[in-house]
Amino acid sequence: MGAIHDREQYIDEALNKAELAKKEMARLTAQNEDLMLQARAERDVILKEAKALKDGILNEAKAQAQAEGDKMLEKAKIEIANQKKAALAEMKAQVSTLSIEIAERVLRGQLQDKAKQQELVAGLLKDVELN
Repeated sequence: MGAIHDREQYIDEALNKAELAKKEMARLTAQNEDLMLQARAERDVILKEAKALKDGILNEAKAQAQAEGDKMLEKAKIEIANQKKAALAEMKAQVSTLSIEIAERVLRGQLQDKAKQQELVAGLLKDVELN
């Protein structure tokens, strides 16, 4: 009878240990699920922060590229305006030179003849007297 009782006691202890192990396993499983949920939540937060950081970097790079493009465009406009002014100044100088050369040739042609010289002087004197 003692052996049966020992055997029953051994079985009861084994069942109790099995029940404790089962409860511990359930607790560990629940704890593991909680840790997995926390890890997923942390992962989501990290991904969200990374996306926000990426978007910020991209926006900053776009703004910087736009500003640099605007500067380059402004420099190009200034350069074009300067070249246009230089071209106009050169053209004016050439027109002035050509005008003087033409006037010089016309005057030489007119001053070769004595009668034309006197007529020109008389016309100039008349203009001066009227003013």
